[in-house]
Amino acid sequence: MIKKEIVSLRSELYLKCASIYSNPSLTAKAVILYFHGGGLLYGQRDDLPEFHIHELCNAGFILVSFDYPLAPAAKIGQILDDVKSSICLYLEQPLTFAPDTLPYFLWGRSAGAYLCLLASSHKFSKPPLGIISYYGYGFLTNHWYNEPSSYYCRLPQVSKDCLSSDLHEIKAIGELDACYSLYIYARQTGKWIEQFFREREKFFYKDFSLRNASDLSLKQAVFLAHSTKDTDVPYQEFQALRHLLTRSETYLVSDEVHDFDRYTDTRSAQELLSKTIQFIDKALES
Repeated sequence: MIKKEIVSLRSELYLKCASIYSNPSLTAKAVILYFHGGGLLYGQRDDLPEFHIHELCNAGFILVSFDYPLAPAAKIGQILDDVKSSICLYLEQPLTFAPDTLPYFLWGRSAGAYLCLLASSHKFSKPPLGIISYYGYGFLTNHWYNEPSSYYCRLPQVSKDCLSSDLHEIKAIGELDACYSLYIYARQTGKWIEQFFREREKFFYKDFSLRNASDLSLKQAVFLAHSTKDTDVPYQEFQALRHLLTRSETYLVSDEVHDFDRYTDTRSAQELLSKTIQFIDKALES
């Protein structure tokens, strides 16, 4: 039986919460701090399929899924600071999230993986034992994010009017109906980064990409999952990430979809969760 608890967390920017999933009948081995995807523009902390939650909790892990503020109201500096503060909160108050002080891992899907990888270059009082990246990225290769996406350009054109919605209030939940169109617009026009970063481009690469994070490969083991036919994040970006993260383990599929694990009845999704659990157990044993 999986237990879900929602805790309120302090934030000066927005109403912030975390969802905690666990199997109380098991002695927990580790905590997984999870950050959702959505291109920094949409999504919400409770986006995990039930299959993922059950597999991980029944393997003896506690899942803590955090809110973070979304663009365009929040910019990337605020978003990253909020993610780092969530990790620090676990380190400072572990008993808020688990019955014991336990080792922890960072896990993100898509934009959440990007935030985990970026945050891991921060010097935490205790680093994670590992990072789990499902179809993540680091803005390591050129063009795919700041030019019109051929995949999204095949979808019905989204008007610039989507920018006139009420997007000024910082919030943590970006409803699919209201906010996904903004992401489509950003990818159709090549103006994705403009939604969360407004300074000179060279500062984005310096502070908010992994291009200057060569020492990241020396810190944590990383599990990288990706599709060679990813529609959002090209395979070349994955290859650059794998080259940077020399302690990485990989899981590849050839599905023509970005978040391929959302189809939980497929062999690839089920194998992915199994490989993820093996990665965590191996890190705990080392």
